[in-house]
Amino acid sequence: MATGTGLGTRRLGDLTVSAQGLGCMGMSQAYGDTSDRAESIATIHRALDLGVTLLDTANVYGDGANEELVGAAIADRRDRVVLATKFGIVRDAQGNQGAQGDPAYVRRCAEESLRRLGVDHIDLYYQHRVDPDTPIEETVGALAGLIEEGKIRHYGLSECGADTVRRAHAVHPPAAVQSEWSLWTRDIEESVAPTCAELGVGVVPFSPLGRGFLTGAITSTGQLGEGDMRRGLPRFSDENMAANLAIVEALTAIAQRRGVTAGQLALAWVQSRGSTSCRSRGPSGGPTWSRTSRPPRWSCRRTSWPGSRRPHRRPRWPGSATRRTCSATSAAEPGARAPSQPEPAAAARRCPAACARRAYSTVQPISTASTASGTTAFTTTVVATGSR
Repeated sequence: MATGTGLGTRRLGDLTVSAQGLGCMGMSQAYGDTSDRAESIATIHRALDLGVTLLDTANVYGDGANEELVGAAIADRRDRVVLATKFGIVRDAQGNQGAQGDPAYVRRCAEESLRRLGVDHIDLYYQHRVDPDTPIEETVGALAGLIEEGKIRHYGLSECGADTVRRAHAVHPPAAVQSEWSLWTRDIEESVAPTCAELGVGVVPFSPLGRGFLTGAITSTGQLGEGDMRRGLPRFSDENMAANLAIVEALTAIAQRRGVTAGQLALAWVQSRGSTSCRSRGPSGGPTWSRTSRPPRWSCRRTSWPGSRRPHRRPRWPGSATRRTCSATSAAEPGARAPSQPEPAAAARRCPAACARRAYSTVQPISTASTASGTTAFTTTVVATGSR
């Protein structure tokens, strides 16, 4: 089975994965031009050569095209990969998004994903969004059946609340919970991350670089292509850009004193949340790396452990209606996503710098990657807050 080389490893259930992973969504949708299939496959191969073992996709990415892409990329190197994919997001003819998780749907999606990926099993199979109309116990029961049949090795949950994690765990323990977690998105620390730590469930944060913003590479909305989903996110709007750039400037100043980049600092902060693994979102630009594509390796003080009562535990950011409201998650559920409101700018300017300063004692950087087109490689850090 695949193990990380040079990146460190983490445990998700009995899966050993690289401490940094590669999320492949951007190769098929959301972040710009996705037409160069050869470039995307070369990016996946480069990540594997650098020691990444965890690849993340989903049936909904590119309406299945992303799974086919990943399957083609790993066809001759399956034994080097811990393969994660997802089910559960559904869209109607008008593009409205919902969620589905009934047992028949779970099984059908698994069979379709196995076919598109060209593999005989999936290592980690996530429920992408929780179906509000199907009890989580029924969904997990179907997943447990797939595990018994050998079609999946482990299952996980994504963007769920703490109560859902507990109910799912009572039926069959999940290997991981995937949710957004970064210096400026810390909702998970309220209840989900502490619950995972208590139950021994790994946490796989996505967008640890704030969808690229925390790298400093994005300074205006005009840099984003017409089809880029970030144009619709309030944090990237023109009216919020200046205030949010102050966050990046603070991170950059700290990073420069450490001899690293703002992106490395942001990644290291997420990895310091626990002893875990990481998923990454890959760049939409070319696979020509100007620097070694590895996450920074740090010796960190865990000064803001999930569930702690430190005042900087959940910073708020200006104009950051950062949370996408998902119809699949009940707002009444503890820890679930809820619509966000713009926050005071003053607190936003203080917190990222304070968090970054308090997070590190010593720094031993390993450089992040950038593409020939200047697009920074997005790494989704998996913070495993617990292991069984």
